[in-house]
Amino acid sequence: MSAKRAKAPARAKRAKPKKRSRPLPPEYNILLTATLCLLAFGAVMVFSASSTTRILQNGGLSDSAFYLKRTLLFGAVGLTIMYLASRNGLQVIRRLTPLLLAVSIFLLLAVLAVGTEVNGATRWIGGGSLQIQPSELAKVALILYGADLLAQKPKRVRSLDGMMPFLLVTGACCLLIMLQPDMGTAMVICFSVAATLIAAGARPADLGKIALAIGGLALLMAVIEPYRMARLTSFLHPTADASGAGFQAAQAKIALGSGGIFGDGLGNGVQKAFYLPEAHTDMITAVIGEELGMVGITAVVGLFAMFGYAGLKTAQKAKDAYGKILVAGLTSLVLVQATINLFAVMGMAPLTGVPLPFVSYGNSSLMATLLAVGLILNVARGGTAKAARASTPTRAGKLRAIDGGRSPARERSRSSGARKAKGGGGGGGNRGARRARNGGRRRASG
Repeated sequence: MSAKRAKAPARAKRAKPKKRSRPLPPEYNILLTATLCLLAFGAVMVFSASSTTRILQNGGLSDSAFYLKRTLLFGAVGLTIMYLASRNGLQVIRRLTPLLLAVSIFLLLAVLAVGTEVNGATRWIGGGSLQIQPSELAKVALILYGADLLAQKPKRVRSLDGMMPFLLVTGACCLLIMLQPDMGTAMVICFSVAATLIAAGARPADLGKIALAIGGLALLMAVIEPYRMARLTSFLHPTADASGAGFQAAQAKIALGSGGIFGDGLGNGVQKAFYLPEAHTDMITAVIGEELGMVGITAVVGLFAMFGYAGLKTAQKAKDAYGKILVAGLTSLVLVQATINLFAVMGMAPLTGVPLPFVSYGNSSLMATLLAVGLILNVARGGTAKAARASTPTRAGKLRAIDGGRSPARERSRSSGARKAKGGGGGGGNRGARRARNGGRRRASG
């Protein structure tokens, strides 16, 4: 009895300890930190950029925080979406990709028929506080569709014919967006899709042909539309029509120049008071430059640099091809949009009306971007989404643009060398063992 009692505590001591949760990778923390900092900074700047205009329009302080309240409300909804997507949203979103793409195309068609016109553009559908911008959902849906298509059949990316389904769907969406009209969003989609194809291993020659075709169409669209042509000429000759087509670009430069290095102080900007049209949306970078100076602009660029580093590092470490392509595409989507906005406000590109992600006011843009961040965070945590049907490994499946540029030939030589060494070593060892046994028996019989 005493021996049995002694064994019982021993068994209790040998009980397996509880598994500890695996620590999150640094990319996850960097990405989350950059996103939350940009969101907080954006809420402050939206209030600063919009409150003065609201006070001057209404003649009182009662409604000065109108855009701030809406930003906080939809930001909370977006953060909830981001959290759910970061936990277990990758597999769900991959199954729902065809539905999301179909809904996006339907809404792009519907907005042309029953959409709400604002400043000469019909980009929103709905009414009151429930207006949505279908093009924002379409941006994310196209990256999801491309990642799923190219991950299931990696060989598609090695030819223009294989990429044609993805290119045709993208072209159809861009055409519908151009009819709104919204050339800026169409440009963001084109650059993001190009980055997705590069991540999947598309050949430079094919990408060059696609770029020539898109460039020719974009130039044609700019020439045949008077307001686009005016924006292009105002970019090429900024002082030619400073009070007309070049007014917005000129005021943005005045705001950036007056801010200097440290700015005029938060809330002390002057250009946002009717000099900068839409100061709280696509021109919020000019408000940042005027009130916080070069220091503020540098901080914003630094946060986006952190976001880009963490996103591309996550793509490199992803466990499957779908995760690699998806994260590379979604990260590029955010970075392309930020780059176009910063370049346009600083006079390095024509104005396109593209907002600054996380910072500019825009409910649909904010929620779509936070959904993309949630999916990236899911991959950073080690999440995967298995394809509906298994794909055959091919040369295109190596994702050389992300995996460090190792050539397929080198990979094949390494794997074949390893197989030869394994086969040779195993065969030689077996033959040696048989010779030793036979020799031992001969010596014993002799």
